[in-house]
Amino acid sequence: MQARKIILDLLKKDGLAYKKLDNLFYFITSTYNIDLNEVKKDFFRLIKEGNIFEEQKGKYIVIPSQEYKKGNFIGNSKGYGFCQIEGEQNDIFIPANSTTGAIDGDGVIIKILSQNEEGTDGQVVSIYKPIKYVAGVVTKEKKVYFLEPDNNHIPFKIRLIKGGINVRENDRIVVKINRNNENLITGEPVELLGKSDDIKALELAIIRDHQLYETFASNVLEEAKSISQEINEKQLSGRVDLRDKVIFTIDGEDAKDLDDAVSIELDQNGNYILGVHIADVGEYVKYDSALDEEAFNRGTSVYFPTSVLPMLPKELSNGICSLNENVDRLTLTCEMVVDRNGNVKSHKIYESVIRSKARLNYTNSYKVLCGLKADEKHESVKNELMLMHELSKILEEKNEKNGTLDFEIPEVQFIFDENGMAIDFEKRERNDAHRLIEDFMVLANQTVAKEFCDKKIPFVYRVHESPKKEKVIAVREYLMGLGVKIEPIPEIITPKYYQDLILTIGGQAISETANKVILRSMQKAKYTNQCLGHFGLALKYYCHFTSPIRRYPDLTIHRIIKENLHKKIKDTRLEELQEFTFEAGEQSSLTEKNADKAEREVDDLWKAYLMKDRVGEEFEGVISSVTNFGIFVELENTVEGLIKVEDLPDTGFLLFEKQLKLKGQKMSFGVGDKIRVKLVASNVFTRKIDFEFVEFIK
Repeated sequence: MQARKIILDLLKKDGLAYKKLDNLFYFITSTYNIDLNEVKKDFFRLIKEGNIFEEQKGKYIVIPSQEYKKGNFIGNSKGYGFCQIEGEQNDIFIPANSTTGAIDGDGVIIKILSQNEEGTDGQVVSIYKPIKYVAGVVTKEKKVYFLEPDNNHIPFKIRLIKGGINVRENDRIVVKINRNNENLITGEPVELLGKSDDIKALELAIIRDHQLYETFASNVLEEAKSISQEINEKQLSGRVDLRDKVIFTIDGEDAKDLDDAVSIELDQNGNYILGVHIADVGEYVKYDSALDEEAFNRGTSVYFPTSVLPMLPKELSNGICSLNENVDRLTLTCEMVVDRNGNVKSHKIYESVIRSKARLNYTNSYKVLCGLKADEKHESVKNELMLMHELSKILEEKNEKNGTLDFEIPEVQFIFDENGMAIDFEKRERNDAHRLIEDFMVLANQTVAKEFCDKKIPFVYRVHESPKKEKVIAVREYLMGLGVKIEPIPEIITPKYYQDLILTIGGQAISETANKVILRSMQKAKYTNQCLGHFGLALKYYCHFTSPIRRYPDLTIHRIIKENLHKKIKDTRLEELQEFTFEAGEQSSLTEKNADKAEREVDDLWKAYLMKDRVGEEFEGVISSVTNFGIFVELENTVEGLIKVEDLPDTGFLLFEKQLKLKGQKMSFGVGDKIRVKLVASNVFTRKIDFEFVEFIK
């Protein structure tokens, strides 16, 4: 870690070049007294991460620089592409003759070629993080086999070379990508997913195209299996023993990685003593271990309707780090004294050991909160649940006054049979038991973030910046076009202004659609080592502390918290942590985006699968967005489909973006309009659904 910062500082100096790497390594080891192996390891890791680049023979520069940037390559079926750079609003255009063999999903370093009012053009100069696997269908031309990629952003077929498995035409497979010095790409078949029309093969193909695997490398598994599933006396030294306290978990019925537990009691002044106890994953996953490197690369667990791809092997995620009932577990506790107005009067963060008294679920917990009879386990902690409910309502009232935004955007929940085939789907329920846990986790995240921001110790924060003014203007114009009276936009856009927008349309027929329009106008949340606040939660301080089993930022800050608890962090270490938290935030933001996209695509696949037998049926829906090529309609069950502009019962359509309307000669279609549609096509291969307009619904 120390060598990493020194290397970057040296290479940031203009004109610093080394004819031989050995000269650079010798200079660092002799000047700073650092082990040679550590220097080499950090140097080549920086190259692998795209943070340094050999611009000329023997001359290395730090990325980004004035001329060079790194980002994610987005391909196009016509051969050109774009470079998407984390934190920048506009993508950089890459002409077809400047891609240098990059394909969709590659991590690339680009050189800026030109900049003007129309945009920026660049050229790929290095593929620092090439995608390893591509899924698709086997085709045959004469005697040669090819892969037709499922990803239509890859504009060519991939020639197959001999691999570990035999393939036939119409097999859906995964190939390992090989590239030679002339940028020629071939594919080695490594996994047979099934036949081209097999729905399970299609699901796996999406997962593999996002470079996601449920398996772990042998060295990672060996390290995980070497960790004892029992706690020893040495690990208990210095920890606060909470094993006699009433502490329990509340999760979904099918959850296996239980990383947060809660407790509550009243002090002598009537304040709530709220305990949020989080699995101490940092005790087992150490810096620079194989497990740590794997967790960094994965960034997050990924959740699909039929499976979970964990960030850490099951020995940790479902084993020693899962807060299962009636077993001892190591935890990090954030204990908060909260008054009757929802204010945190004081808090403590400390290492602890707990023994969860019960593994509760949302369904039965909600029954208790509603005064209904639940099972014996849930009834045994009824007093604590009711006290938690009381505090949760206080926190929600306080958050609402502060401007916290609650969009209530529905999520889909699939119902599967015993063979893992989807048979139905519905909106996912979100009740007071869910909100209770969410409220407590948010409070702990806020409390932890404030402490470390105040201490000026490098940290990874969850940041959600305020929306751009032009986006807010567009939302206001849209709502006013619907006849909604809206206050003028203030000089500084606050969460309270957005909350007022949501409250103004609340209860109206357009509310759900308008909520989505408002949500789309906001910036995406991300991870960074700068404490920039969380607009959506109306909080000045916020981090993710509560899920270290499944999120790398949480694991990162857990280890910083533990380091701070055990010793004073010196200036040199602060500099190292500053660099590391930046890298962890950047990587975690990228992996989160990838996971979210994969989850959405798999959901869309199963929706298309379930709707294909309903072709010809009519449905009521709401126009969710308009484009120059048609309108998208969302049904009550969350399915979204397209009515192409040429299939609309009018001609001469023009798109009015600010009004979110598509206007023809006699008719107009706007976001929020209720219409009746007929399902005309549901394609599991493209995951696209097509509707036909029937009539407007008054």
